[in-house]
Amino acid sequence: MANREPKILTDSDAVLCIQGGHIVDPASGRDETGDLWIDRGKIADGPIADDPNAIVIEAAGKVVTPGLIDVRVHLREPGYEYQETIVSGTRAAGAGGFTGVVCMPNTKPVMDNAEVVRYVKEQARFADARVYPVGAVTKGAQGEQLSEVSDMVEAGVVAISDGIQSIADTGMMRRALEYAGMFSIPVITHCEDDALARNGLMNESYMSTLLGLKGIPNAAEEIVIARDLMLAELTGCRLHIAHISTAGSVALVREAKKRGISVTAEVTPYHFSLTDEAVRSYNPNMKLQPPLRSGRDVAAIREGLSDGTIDAIVSDHTPYSIDEKMVEYDAAPFGTIGLETTLGLVMTELVHTDVLRLTDAIRLLSANPAHIFGLDTGTLQPGAPADVTVFDPDQEWTVVARDFLSKSRNSAVEGTILRGRVAFTIVGGRTLQWHERQ
Repeated sequence: MANREPKILTDSDAVLCIQGGHIVDPASGRDETGDLWIDRGKIADGPIADDPNAIVIEAAGKVVTPGLIDVRVHLREPGYEYQETIVSGTRAAGAGGFTGVVCMPNTKPVMDNAEVVRYVKEQARFADARVYPVGAVTKGAQGEQLSEVSDMVEAGVVAISDGIQSIADTGMMRRALEYAGMFSIPVITHCEDDALARNGLMNESYMSTLLGLKGIPNAAEEIVIARDLMLAELTGCRLHIAHISTAGSVALVREAKKRGISVTAEVTPYHFSLTDEAVRSYNPNMKLQPPLRSGRDVAAIREGLSDGTIDAIVSDHTPYSIDEKMVEYDAAPFGTIGLETTLGLVMTELVHTDVLRLTDAIRLLSANPAHIFGLDTGTLQPGAPADVTVFDPDQEWTVVARDFLSKSRNSAVEGTILRGRVAFTIVGGRTLQWHERQ
């Protein structure tokens, strides 16, 4: 079934009842079949019986959750609008069940000042999901000079990060943590030692040797994670580790949490569902950063999700044009899109296989992301903003990238059959219908 533009069912000033769904709200412990009422953009405390104009959305057989939040998305605007825009990216987010996205600063110009932050927030007025900008730690994301963090915080950033760049200078990373700590926001760190990873094309393994591709060792990630954890312990400030991919990384984060270090971590669906065997095809959409790792690493990631070591699941949505991505494997840029497939992969690979309970999966996609970044969403408690996701947990569908609402098509899971698909998203009471059974 082809994807399509959403149907607008209600505006933000509507009163509506989502009727008969399986309500799962990890933040409040709610896990039951029932009705969810929304009153003019807020979650209501029970039925609103005196409103004859209330709109009813039938949700029998569907799951009703707090609006999902993706905390690692590249929206590309400003500067790379041919790859994605804020409007197209948030439309893809809605189609994937996300009512909020945290967008990385790797734009052109880099989001390293309040002016660019304000531009992104202005463009987001037309979006189908809430947009939470991340400011660059350093000017131009070059790792040399600290950005004006206070100005960006005032303009609305929820974290600072150099995005796809690892901060090599240890002193700069310490200062970043200390500055972020002054404003009670986390530093998001992309952990990769450039000296070890430079010119690497995939995971360093037997498979890289077999395919004749230069490898990136697990140590390239783990060395920087170990350093940043030590700095977080030294400063007492909040560290969020982006897209971890190795068994050693999971072990480092697990031990750090036991020691009381203020650290959270995220993972992409590809790193709990694919291994470096997928690179055999030389498909450039399998060229990811960090790279797809071994089966042992995948097993460790799944264990880290199950025991709470890993706090969030993210798409790491990284769009490219067809001309950029569909080239020889070694010439292609790193990255895949994922806003429209993440929920399906979570349900297919984790929930339907009993790796995670449904409530734990939703926690990783809603309550935890909201808590990490200080957002007032991620819950269905009365009075909270009415950001809601409604999805069919059993609907099967085949990933066809040409049907995506994203402007880009570089999907690592093209052709995969997934089980679990979005029906509706509600953002501040505004209801969009996405996919229907055929």
